[in-house]
Amino acid sequence: MSSAPAAHRHAADRSVVLVGLMGVGKSTIGKRLGARLGLPFADSDHEIESAAGLSIAEIFERYGEAQFRDGERRVIARLIEGRPKVIATGGGAFMHEATRALILERATAVWLDADLDVLADRVRRRPGSRPLLKNRDPREALADLAALRNPFYALAQVHIKSEPLPHSAAVESIVRALHE
Repeated sequence: MSSAPAAHRHAADRSVVLVGLMGVGKSTIGKRLGARLGLPFADSDHEIESAAGLSIAEIFERYGEAQFRDGERRVIARLIEGRPKVIATGGGAFMHEATRALILERATAVWLDADLDVLADRVRRRPGSRPLLKNRDPREALADLAALRNPFYALAQVHIKSEPLPHSAAVESIVRALHE
């Protein structure tokens, strides 16, 4: 029998799924967290784009958000089924009831949270890749999304407040939380 803390065994046996608003750094932090934990990294948005042969923005435009979310759920399920890994999800993935239930049941969900001003500054750098920000002020759109999504993100097993520090600080906070 292992003497490792339950959360550590839990993290080693299950995928770690990063959830949170766009711009919080799920992909960047996820890559570094995977390296730190010795787990492969997967970005669900990249996996969706690869499977569809279209960008997320193109999928939204052609098929709508509902069809995108269904495809997203299938991709995340496939990623979780394999060997444990760190998975970065799109900001809305955890809002889909079936996707959220799957993540909470079969993985360790980590909510990366950050101040709205920090997020708005980050998403302004890549405006074309964010369909939910189209023709909107980023901070206002993010505030609306936070009001709607944060109660769901709060269901994640781990909550990390991402500060405007190097991403390595968030990685270390996650590692500490997984070992508690």
